[in-house]
Amino acid sequence: MFIDRARVFVKAGDGGDGMSSFRREKYVPNGGPSGGDGGQGADVILKADKNINTLVDFRYKRQFKAPKGGNGESANKHGRGADDLIIPVPLGTVVKDEESGKVFCDLVHDGDTFVIAKGGRGGRGNARFLSSSNRAPTFAEKGEPGEEHWLQLELKVLADVGLLGYPSVGKSSILRKVSKAQPEVAAYHFTTLTPVLGVVTISGDRSFVLADIPGLIEGASEGVGLGHNFLRHVERTNILIHVLDVSGMEGRDPKVDFDAINEELRKYSEKLAGKKQIVALNKIDLVFDEDTIPNTKAYFEDKGYEVFLINALSGEGLPELMERAYYYVENYEPEIEATDDTVMYEAKPDTEFIITRGDDAAFYITGKRIERLVAMTNLDDDQSLRRFQRIWRFMELDNKLREKGCQEGDEVVIGDQRFTFRD
Repeated sequence: MFIDRARVFVKAGDGGDGMSSFRREKYVPNGGPSGGDGGQGADVILKADKNINTLVDFRYKRQFKAPKGGNGESANKHGRGADDLIIPVPLGTVVKDEESGKVFCDLVHDGDTFVIAKGGRGGRGNARFLSSSNRAPTFAEKGEPGEEHWLQLELKVLADVGLLGYPSVGKSSILRKVSKAQPEVAAYHFTTLTPVLGVVTISGDRSFVLADIPGLIEGASEGVGLGHNFLRHVERTNILIHVLDVSGMEGRDPKVDFDAINEELRKYSEKLAGKKQIVALNKIDLVFDEDTIPNTKAYFEDKGYEVFLINALSGEGLPELMERAYYYVENYEPEIEATDDTVMYEAKPDTEFIITRGDDAAFYITGKRIERLVAMTNLDDDQSLRRFQRIWRFMELDNKLREKGCQEGDEVVIGDQRFTFRD
């Protein structure tokens, strides 16, 4: 089963909790704090693997959670860092954030990796808080929560050459004839619903990957038919073989079809429309007049295209077509991406947090620093709670809440914790 889209949830490991303990040893009175730090939480890493061809595995497992770091121990023993969680994905996988649509990475080469979620750091043990003013700290930090994301994975097939054309023009028949791939062939449109790859061997070690991509129709650039699913896969190919039915058996005009498909490519992407194309006039055995083939061939040659006359059923003309496609694959020069030197500066708020009023009348404080502080504070420990209150006052949260209209008894929410405001 070919699956080229998937929605998955990833969560990096939380950091291990710090330890609160004191040195207990004979003849060493008041040994002092000796709690160790927690271990680093595991990262979630995506890795491109050439042995995987589809995203079907993510249909059955959608959630990936990395292990937590080890907790700190007494005698200044630090917790063990957790082993990273590595998720293999096919070559050509584009990873996007589901909420914002931001592209995190594009994994093209075998072995490419990307840290998609960073593990939380371990909480500090009470030995870390020893100071001249606090000789016996009893509190330790909890581990920092690991990052988490809902992701959209999109697979764009990696092929050297793509077969382009309307449904039922003979693309699948060409792939079956020139490779060992076995795409379905039948007398109805959209027989091919997913890309099929085949290796075309010219001779010896001279070979390239050919993709039979689902047929295209008018409106594909707006998502009609297989729409964007089709065009996404065309983006990866270097050379396109534009297959046209020259026989007109289904009432189609190859000249009109050619212009219509190229217009859809242009609407979707100018870069896509600019790819090298070879024209293949198929079903020449079904043309019974002397003028159709020469006139059609001359029409495309006048436009600057190389034209090959083929019969996908018998194989006539295919060796010459594949040889020419291989030539262009070998001499392909990647297009230089246009770079924009414009520097964009993003305005950021002066404060490190934002206060909003929720539908439940509670005041919600959001911000990476304050949310991390709450998550890593042991609110059941008196010393730890007093430290949290000092930081709260330093950040002037009381004044900011009053400015927003917060009054005595109102509920304040930070992360997973709920507090009651006392003026």
